[in-house]
Amino acid sequence: MKRLIETGLMFGNLIPVDSPALVDRYNRALKSLTGKTTALADFHIDISGYSPEIGDELGDDLYLNPNGCNRQFILLTTAQKTAPLLNATFSTSRAILRRFIEENEAGLFALTARDAVAGELANSVFDLDSPARLFDIRAVSVEADTTGSLVAEAGKLAELIERFRSEPDAWWDDVLIAEMMVLAEKTGDVTRNPLKLAPLSVTHDDFWTSHFGGLYVFRSVEHPAAISVGAKQALGALPIAFTFELGERNRIARFLDLNDLVEPIVRARRTDAAAILGQKMDFILVSQAAELGIDLGGASRRDLRKIAHGLGSRLPPEFQGLAALKSWATAGGKWPKINSEHPAYFYTLRARPGPLRDLVNQLLAELTPLDVRQLFICHKQLFYDLYRGWPEQKKQYVVDFLLREYQVDKAGTRLALFGGDEPMRDGAPDPDPDTAVDDVIAVVGPWGAVSQARQPQPKRRKSRKKDQFDGPWQKRRRR
Repeated sequence: MKRLIETGLMFGNLIPVDSPALVDRYNRALKSLTGKTTALADFHIDISGYSPEIGDELGDDLYLNPNGCNRQFILLTTAQKTAPLLNATFSTSRAILRRFIEENEAGLFALTARDAVAGELANSVFDLDSPARLFDIRAVSVEADTTGSLVAEAGKLAELIERFRSEPDAWWDDVLIAEMMVLAEKTGDVTRNPLKLAPLSVTHDDFWTSHFGGLYVFRSVEHPAAISVGAKQALGALPIAFTFELGERNRIARFLDLNDLVEPIVRARRTDAAAILGQKMDFILVSQAAELGIDLGGASRRDLRKIAHGLGSRLPPEFQGLAALKSWATAGGKWPKINSEHPAYFYTLRARPGPLRDLVNQLLAELTPLDVRQLFICHKQLFYDLYRGWPEQKKQYVVDFLLREYQVDKAGTRLALFGGDEPMRDGAPDPDPDTAVDDVIAVVGPWGAVSQARQPQPKRRKSRKKDQFDGPWQKRRRR
């Protein structure tokens, strides 16, 4: 893991805490939340204020996240909004924290100039003693204040000021005036510089959690389901219509299609599908070559093609399936037979734009672990867990690739791979209209803008396994 840390691929973009004043503020907040303090003179923190150095010092990586279900946080600066969230136990936590910071940026800027802001992502569950308890979490609210209760006192002063202005005899109320003066010494003029934080409460219908071996929950979709990383029998009865496990590929494929959560990469708008498929093939090839002990030192795309020719029949089915798909999409090759039973199936998909895009892409990363780039972007904790067991040559290749191809343009890479959000349709103009694309797809089939001559003729359906699912990109229009 040292290689990842040194290159900034692990613990990257953390916020340094390296001044006595900031350390003192952090310790006051830490003391108020946990009863503990740190002896470190400098350290780094993530968006929640968690520090890996302090976690190591205390021997507790969950010192700000007791029981893993009500994450506490410490804010020293609004710059924390760009930092990652380490040791996440829920996929929603970082998004909630960032939204809270952005919606209260002016207030937090003023408050953190004086003191640390400490708080909690609160829900109604305090102990996850069974998987079913996860479904009792319906909303998460943010509760926060400075360690000196500045927000609460500013709110109290604002109420007293309102009393002073509205009550006819307030001018002669010496007790009221004295109380206002005492509070004003702490808070300043709240009429000109209000010290308040807007409340935030977020519904918690769809999420991933690391609890109980890993679980994805989709409750807001038309056909709700939970997807377990481990054996679903170990979870017991869950209050949701369907429960799948990762090995049930056909059922997961149907679930994603029924809820319109995924789209074929080759059909995605404004996407260089051939390049994306080729890169996925490279990752799969590198994994296979490393397992076989083939030298990958500084391997270029041409070197990888030579390795592929040398492996021949030993190429994994994921590689062969993507190669057939790429050939069809770019050169009119044979129609690829890739259904949900095929190991390459989930490699051909990405999440559709929408509120569940990131969660679905994380699930797809779990289903396609050989695609190391998507794994790193969408599911870093799983990337780190798998990285520890990789051959040395694969580790070096992946690190070099991520530094060369991803770190230099993170936003551009994510846009190219996963697309942007859907443009608003409620009267707002489309910033980049592309209305012709849908018309082309309707004519030439689900693969995107390819020539009509290359579209295969419908064939009689052959017998197949009962649960086999062809998937959304396998559907063909009849002439």
